Amino acid sequence: MNPGKVDRQPAYILHARPYRETSLLLEVLTPEHGRLGLVARGARRPRAELRGLLLPFQPLTLSWFGKNEVRTLHAADWQGGVRQLSGLALICGFYLNELLMRLLAREDAQGDIWRIYDRAVRGLASGEAPGELLRRFELALIRALGYAPELTQDEDGATVAPERLYLCRPGFPPVLDRGFEPENHQALVSGATLLAMAAGDFSTELTRREARGLLRLLLEELMGPDARLATRELLQSLNWQTEQESA
Repeated sequence: MNPGKVDRQPAYILHARPYRETSLLLEVLTPEHGRLGLVARGARRPRAELRGLLLPFQPLTLSWFGKNEVRTLHAADWQGGVRQLSGLALICGFYLNELLMRLLAREDAQGDIWRIYDRAVRGLASGEAPGELLRRFELALIRALGYAPELTQDEDGATVAPERLYLCRPGFPPVLDRGFEPENHQALVSGATLLAMAAGDFSTELTRREARGLLRLLLEELMGPDARLATRELLQSLNWQTEQESA
């Protein structure tokens, strides 16, 4: 028996790059093993069985072996049921992947993140509104990583009032706005948006626009000093819809 052999694990491919002459180095997401590095030997050969299977945003089952940080892939099966992403949905999918590559350590299994990602990919494939889908994904991811923002109570323990404005910053409850300009790493957000976010409701333009600013602050806090995302810049350069709808 091969050491460390694992059979038929559900997986999505987050990233793939050429490795040596004919192989691929993969980063995959699995429910039981988290983010994992795999080498697919010979996958770039013209007649390789794996060549047409190892695609992003497609549900797979993968089998691998090995005990090093990067395991060896020995089988892959396509599960089907998810339409190939294209256009704006494809760029949004790469944004999801880039976030996970930046925020997840290898082999830190988190089943919640698998479910969040699987739901988002299927939503993009079925034509869900990207603006709402991305905001839901970002908030769910932040919560799954253990950095859930306080959205329903202010710093004094009072219930957030939908008609008031609040200054929000990572790691602290909302502060009732008293007319001061937001400082660096702060976002001015209406109570209505905070309560809508707590309820998972991103159906209005105001909620999406304000939530985008707050969630970006939270994600930048998690990513550290270099928080630039190539897919976010691409979406902005394409001037996708309005600014509040982009990543």
